[in-house]
Parts: sequence; C-alpha cells; structure tokens
Amino acid sequence: MTSKKRTVWNFFDRIEGDKVVWIIVLMLILISIVCIFSSTSRLLEGSQTRLDIVKSQLFIVAAGLALIIVCYNIKNIKIFRWLSQWGFLLSFALLALLLSKINTPIVRSIELNGARRILQIAGVQVHVFEVVKVAMVLYLAWALDALKKGELRGPASTIWKKIIYIYAPFLATLLMILPGSNSAAVFIGGIMFLVILLGGGNLKDMAVLALAAVVILGACYAIYEISDHKAMGRIGTAISRIGAHDDWEQKVIDAKEGSREYYEALDKIRQPYSAKIAIKEGGILGKGPGQSTQRYVVPDISEDYMYSFIIEEYGLWGALIVIFLYVSLMARGSIIVRNCGKDTFAKLSVAGLCLLITGQAFLHMFVNADIGPMTGQTLPLISHGNSAFLCFSLAFGIILSFSRIAQRRIEKEQREAQPLLELRQNVSNGLEDLDSFESGRTDDLDSELHEALNEELNEYDL
Repeated sequence: MTSKKRTVWNFFDRIEGDKVVWIIVLMLILISIVCIFSSTSRLLEGSQTRLDIVKSQLFIVAAGLALIIVCYNIKNIKIFRWLSQWGFLLSFALLALLLSKINTPIVRSIELNGARRILQIAGVQVHVFEVVKVAMVLYLAWALDALKKGELRGPASTIWKKIIYIYAPFLATLLMILPGSNSAAVFIGGIMFLVILLGGGNLKDMAVLALAAVVILGACYAIYEISDHKAMGRIGTAISRIGAHDDWEQKVIDAKEGSREYYEALDKIRQPYSAKIAIKEGGILGKGPGQSTQRYVVPDISEDYMYSFIIEEYGLWGALIVIFLYVSLMARGSIIVRNCGKDTFAKLSVAGLCLLITGQAFLHMFVNADIGPMTGQTLPLISHGNSAFLCFSLAFGIILSFSRIAQRRIEKEQREAQPLLELRQNVSNGLEDLDSFESGRTDDLDSELHEALNEELNEYDL
C-alpha cells in the first residue's frame, strides 16, 4: 500500500493530537497579535513605534510556538514525569531568591508597586508566579502519581509521605507567594488544592489542609497588625480592596477639580470605571480594530484589562469568541483526560493545566466586569507579558503532547477491538440473508441453509 502523498492540503490531517486544542492555541495567538498591536499606546517608550512592540510580540510568539512544538514532539511521557519531580524545587528556589531581595549583577529581585514578583536573571525579567503556577501543577501530578504507585522514598507511613511530598510543598508555596500577591496566592493555592483533590485526596485530609491554609492567612494578618502595618504589606492592600466602602465616585464629584483630593479619588476609580466604560461603548459590534479610546486612560489595558479592550474594539461577538475558546479548552481537556487510560500523572497534568488556564481566564474576565477586587491576573496567551506567554505556551505544549499519546492509545484499542468489527460484519451479512429469505430471493443463501429451510417448510405443509 502506497503512502499518501504529502501536500499542503493534507498537512493538517497529518498533525497528531487534539486538533481542536491546536485551533484554540492558534486562535488565541492570532487574537493576541492583533490586540497587542491596537493596545500598545501605553507600552511605547522613547522613540518606539507600534511596529517595535509588534515585532517584540512576534518574537515572543515565535518562541512560544517553538516551545509548544518541542513539547508536542516529546513522545515519551517519562521525560515529562522526570522533569515534573523538580517542579517544587524550582518554585522554592525562585521564590526564595525573590523574598531574599537578592541584588547581584546576575540575579536581582525587583520591587514593583510595593511587591516583589519579578526576578531579573542575566538581564531577562522572569515573572516568578507565572513559572510557579505551571511548575507546581506538574509537580503535584507527579507526586500524587508516585504515591499511588508506591515510588516515593522516605517513611513507610503513607500519611507521612503525603505530608512530606504533597501537603508541605503546598503550604510552603502558598506561604512564600503571600508577601508578593495575596490574589496570586489564593488563586495558585486553589488550583493546587483542586489537583490534590482530583488526585484522590480524602475529605478529612483536604479539610485539614484547607484549615492549615486559613491558619497561614490568619498568621500573616497577625504579623501585619503586630508590625504596625509595616510587614506583609500586601495583606493591607487586599483588605483595602475587599473591605473598602468608600464612595470614590462621590468623592470625585464633591472634591474641587484639580485638587489633591480630586486626583486621589480619581486614581482609585480610573481603571475599573474605564474598563466598564470600554465594555459599554463596545456594544454588540464594537468600535473596530484600533478605535479604542480607553487604552489612553487605563495603564494596564494590554495586561490586566485586555478583555475590556477586546469588548470595546470587537464588541459582544469578540467577547463571546474568547469565552468560547476557553470553554472549548476545558471541554477538550476532559476528553483528553478520559482517554489517558490509567495514567494518573497524565490525567492530573492535563486536568490541572486546563483548570489553570481556564480558571485564570475567567478570573480575568470577572475583574474586568468589576466582579470582585482586582487580582492582576492576565488573559492567558492573549495579554501582554513575556513570562506568562511562554509559561502558558509550555502548558499548551504539554496538553497537546498528552493528547497525542492519548490518541495513539485510542488507535491501539481500536486495533485490538478489530474482532468486534468482524462480528458486526457477520451480523450484518446474516441480516442480509434473512432479508433475502423473507423476500423470496434465496439464490444467494448457502446451500445447506437453503435445504434446511425447505425441510422446515415441507414439515409444516407450507
């Protein structure tokens, strides 16, 4: 049998893995390029032009696609499993460097808006929390799989292995993220909690783990109060965002225009109100590409408020397309998980990464719609941000690789089930013979069956 000739037209047919996930990835990337080009007015520095920003984004997109393709072409799941076991060590090292306020020519901890979230390593800025998100999902998937297989070293007691390899890393990561961002700690902690729960965590252990997380949050608040609001400053930021009852809009109205009180109140409502204005002005069809006005008002519109920008320029239909892409990812992820057989690591990795991407996307949308306090979570694979884009590219690459493995498993099961297809054909042939008999066309029947039927007819004088 000759192999099918390779042409441009059948290129997509030759791609393995889940093609729907491929389409989702490419659609998100295309949306990202278009939106970054239109929303770059606040990103320009010095003599930079929009083309300079787009060129930079295209470079990151190319690096992200290369990362996806590399992961996609890894056919041995043992490689991912081996790398994942170092996820907590990597997360711990990066967070420790961040908290240590290290300042050397090679590695430097950067403080931005009163928080430390970025490490500059050899001139390259790395958003630590973005790396930790993906690394900890993969680590917990490995640890839960290794626990199930009895591969974890250490004490003979299962509960102590859970504490050492699963619960302690969970709590340590949560505690180390808190000084930099309360919202990131809660979000990442929630994703890790779900991964542990999906991995077979019993209700008693999960209740104790949740209680321990609450105790950590309470302890951080106590430190904040005891230190007279000098330590754990992000706790104060969270409290002000959640518990604020000041009517800043009324203060803007009441304050004298141009006064210090006026501008302080205006700064408080500038971003969330401008995001809502963008949503309202977008309407159903939107203003059109490049026609946004709120991009000149919202400093972080290309990052924290990208969804509002999409609605302003592309309207309700653009917003629904973005929602549809993320919901489709969750749906396809559930299909991939079901087809991963008994491989716990693959199942938890795909489930955890899909929950991470989709959960962050909807959290971003809720903030843009002013549902809950601002969290600073970007829109995965669309918002501006090099570290986030590359980390989510890695996540998508792993999902596609595991979907490829799952597809081969499905094809193998289909080959092993070939006798069932033959049985179906036999049944079909039998039904055709019966139909021929009932219609009086017996020429095609087997001779022995023909004789047996005639004997039956003679016996009943028919």
